[in-house]
Amino acid sequence: MRSLLTAAAISLAFTLFLTPVFLRLFRKWGWGQVIRTPENVHNPSHGEKRGVPTMGGTIFIVGTIVGYLVGAYSGNNPPTISGWLVVWMMVGFGAVGFIDDFMKVRRQRSLGLTGWRKIVGQILVAVPFGIVALNFPNAWNQTPASAYVSFFRDIPMLSFMALGPIIGWLLYLAWTTFIGVAYSNSVNVTDGLDGLAAGAGVFVVGAFSLIAFWQFNQSCSGGAILSDGVAGACYATRDPFDLAIVSAAFIGALVGFLWWNAPKAQVFMGDVGSMAIGGVIAAMAILTRTELLSVLIAGVFVIGPGSVILQRAYFKLTRGKRLFLMSPFHHHLEMRGWSEITIVVRMWIIAGLLAVSGIGFFYVEWLSQT
Repeated sequence: MRSLLTAAAISLAFTLFLTPVFLRLFRKWGWGQVIRTPENVHNPSHGEKRGVPTMGGTIFIVGTIVGYLVGAYSGNNPPTISGWLVVWMMVGFGAVGFIDDFMKVRRQRSLGLTGWRKIVGQILVAVPFGIVALNFPNAWNQTPASAYVSFFRDIPMLSFMALGPIIGWLLYLAWTTFIGVAYSNSVNVTDGLDGLAAGAGVFVVGAFSLIAFWQFNQSCSGGAILSDGVAGACYATRDPFDLAIVSAAFIGALVGFLWWNAPKAQVFMGDVGSMAIGGVIAAMAILTRTELLSVLIAGVFVIGPGSVILQRAYFKLTRGKRLFLMSPFHHHLEMRGWSEITIVVRMWIIAGLLAVSGIGFFYVEWLSQT
């Protein structure tokens, strides 16, 4: 428990107190936000955001790593392969976003990496993650990830390897890569208003941290087993406590960053931050064996890209008509006259409700197994 609290506290203090130092450096380097506001969005606040320091995601990425390492070693819980895999997805996807942001700032245009180049970069991060995650078994032959599709835990009848090792590996890597790319881009689409992605990310990653800690207390090996000996209720997750520590560090870093990112934002996270959040969500979903449940837990990040897909489909089916005034959905609400702060706070509420619902279903499933 000391590792958990220390990791969260150190990363919180790092981003809360050191962000002004980073902002001075960002201004010196010319890392100002490039804004392209569509003419049909009548919101003067978007124009006011031009020049605000961006790429702030680098701050909470560094803060997470510092908090995680200090917390892990202070509580005599050294980092495991599972924790490092979460860090890999955070840093890797963040690096893709950083390149995209840097190109925008350098060219002073809102166009960075093209869509396909961005996806290729994400694939180059997700594939090594998937390969490593299905190796390095511990003493109980548990690997960080599994070759099954999971909901609350692995679903026995949905094994990739049932189709043979070659096809199984290809399908498994395609599945893990899809999850990583989907969540990374979903958070990126959602990050359109001050504090929206950071605040929602606190709820979502917080839910995964609670799930990982619960799995540690109900572990099939290396942790506390139920007193009644019901094996069906335990979890085969490898290194659940370390997953709880790294996610707690990430939450602390996001909360500290949110102090400066909440409306009216003094710094933006940029693509480096939004993609890093998506990477952490994807990694936690895969490593806690809650991939399908994550759609509910991280449902707030499904709304934005979902509205974009619906808008395009409706536009084509109706030959030019629009389902929303503008997509993603938060811009539709802006055009309906909602204030930015109202949209952000209500999206936070939705994020909290969906995250709590996911935890609730997770707990109910555990009760059904006891």
